[in-house]
Amino acid sequence: MMNRKIFQTCCFLLSLCYGIQAQSSWEISATGIQPENYYGVTVANGMVGMVSSPEPLQVKDVILNGVYDYYQRGRVSNILKAFNHVNLMLDVDQQRISRASIQNYRQTLDMQHAELKTQFEVGDNISVEQRLMSLRHLPYSALSIVTIHAKKAVSITPYSVIEAPDHLRNVENYFWHINRPHATFPLLTSTADSPSGALQVAASNTFLFPEGEHEQHPAVIHEEWDFNRHWAKFTKNLKAGESYTFAVVSSTCASTDYKDPHGEAERLTVFAALEGLDRLVKGHRQAWEKLWESNVFVEGDPALERDIRFALYHLYSFARAGTANSLSPMGLSGLGYNGHVFWDTELWMYPPLLAMQPDIARSLLEYRYQRLDAALQNAFAHGFKGAMFPWESAADGSEDTPVWALTGMFEHHISGCIAWAAWKYYQVTADREWLETRGWPILKNVADFWASRVSRDGPGQYNINNVIGANEWLENIDNNAFTNAIAILSLRYADAAAGALGKSADPDWLHVADNIPILRFPDGTTRENATYEGETIKQADVVLLSYPLDLVREPARVKQNLDYYTPRTSANGPAMGAAISAVLYNRLGETEKAGQLFQQSYKPNEVPPFGVIAETAGGTNPYFATGAGGMLQAVIFGFGGLEITDKGLVQLPGSIPASWKKLTLTGLGTARKTITVSH
Repeated sequence: MMNRKIFQTCCFLLSLCYGIQAQSSWEISATGIQPENYYGVTVANGMVGMVSSPEPLQVKDVILNGVYDYYQRGRVSNILKAFNHVNLMLDVDQQRISRASIQNYRQTLDMQHAELKTQFEVGDNISVEQRLMSLRHLPYSALSIVTIHAKKAVSITPYSVIEAPDHLRNVENYFWHINRPHATFPLLTSTADSPSGALQVAASNTFLFPEGEHEQHPAVIHEEWDFNRHWAKFTKNLKAGESYTFAVVSSTCASTDYKDPHGEAERLTVFAALEGLDRLVKGHRQAWEKLWESNVFVEGDPALERDIRFALYHLYSFARAGTANSLSPMGLSGLGYNGHVFWDTELWMYPPLLAMQPDIARSLLEYRYQRLDAALQNAFAHGFKGAMFPWESAADGSEDTPVWALTGMFEHHISGCIAWAAWKYYQVTADREWLETRGWPILKNVADFWASRVSRDGPGQYNINNVIGANEWLENIDNNAFTNAIAILSLRYADAAAGALGKSADPDWLHVADNIPILRFPDGTTRENATYEGETIKQADVVLLSYPLDLVREPARVKQNLDYYTPRTSANGPAMGAAISAVLYNRLGETEKAGQLFQQSYKPNEVPPFGVIAETAGGTNPYFATGAGGMLQAVIFGFGGLEITDKGLVQLPGSIPASWKKLTLTGLGTARKTITVSH
């Protein structure tokens, strides 16, 4: 029998092993970094996104959420790439380091604390570690903490840089000191106009020195390189074996949020600086700890758990509660799809957030509500009643799709997706005040749109003609299955909302809903549109009627549609369709097939070195947040068995693949429930 001391030692070693395993599912590391084959990971707080770079101490892009202007993309707006205000440079014994002069370069995303850790060595002189955060509790601020360890006596000169991308105009650079009896802060600031001149943007940063050095910190020198770039620097001599830590706190904002972005960026930076390093890190970590109360755990497969958590990390990073900002297909990872808002938000990214973070989901709907007037005008311009939301939405909610893309004129199902999302929010939260003030205006006006949009050609033939459906490869078609289905639900949900609020519903809504056709082939398979004859489709369309719309629920019909359309879905299309098929096959009891489709929904899309996902297999446009939303739906609403009903979030019998030991979902809905699924 094992004695007590040996037993305690074994328990300690097991706890260490478990800690390593648990930690591994929180971290994603990149080694062997090749700049020519590098797709960065994003650290973001829902307002400011920073995309990593293969160059040491650099970031590639800084993206401001909700800030759009006209540049680089012709006649449509683009989300604004702002000042790069967090970059650092470093001289070691008067020699500038670069990717070519460092060794053992490693970057690690710590998802638990939303930190990007960068480590490297410079010959036998120094080792460097940087921790970069987009501060969750301070939505316009970022923090970079740098620790340098001297292997021998050495002189270091760190530079804090603010650089304007070429498209910003009228750049002005400033530098001054804020002097107080207990602290002196060198303030580096830049301001500029957006490319069209319609907006102003600003960025500011300052060094934070070790405690006790504010009175006698190294002398900070300001230098301007050119009109678009300037920096502050200091020099420090280190002894062999000595370590030195400093930090840079930065803030950036635009006139979309502040009349005086220059002053506000500086005030926010000073505020953060005077909070101090410890409180900044603590506040950031506490905010993320609160977010991670809603989490996913897969017992027995830490790599899979890490993949799922990586998707959840991105959705949490790209959005935040208490705003009227939404999500673009690429989130805050770059300029993909111009940063516009599509159906990707409501049908793909919104459902996981509604289940895990209802307050964030509310922000996405607030974005739509605040642009309802533009949707009313859009419907009026096209000869319809009610609200016709744009296919691509940006700053003001008017149509922002390029004219050459017919989707902006004909992909009308977006309005139904928004109404669907509004009713789902009410089902999950039972927030009657929200339904009265926000949900009802959306639902009523979308129902009025569909009632005016149909062509009333006879009983059962209230056709919706000349549209582009979810399968965008077939244009200007009639009676698209998904479009008709979302219209039916929009009308029914508006009627239900009226009932919940004690209002009089328009009786025409249910009359129209009952007469919109869902076409079928002679064998009963749902027909994608009136002229569809089996062509390859871009992405899920008909199968969406069974999930998430829950309009076609009979198992035999669900399987019939799945078996017909799954092999007809292009391997070159976006991977979201595989996630929907995973949900449905799992509900049919084909769990292993569902597991294979789940893997197919994201694994082929991973790109180096972090495994961020692109839109398509072999694609190069990460991070595809829409795909993250799809794969998370497979986990939450497929394997987890969750369903949104009039009783809120309920759990159907879930099932998991044989390789999973147990699936646990925590912090679900407003009640913050925990559910588990095991064999």
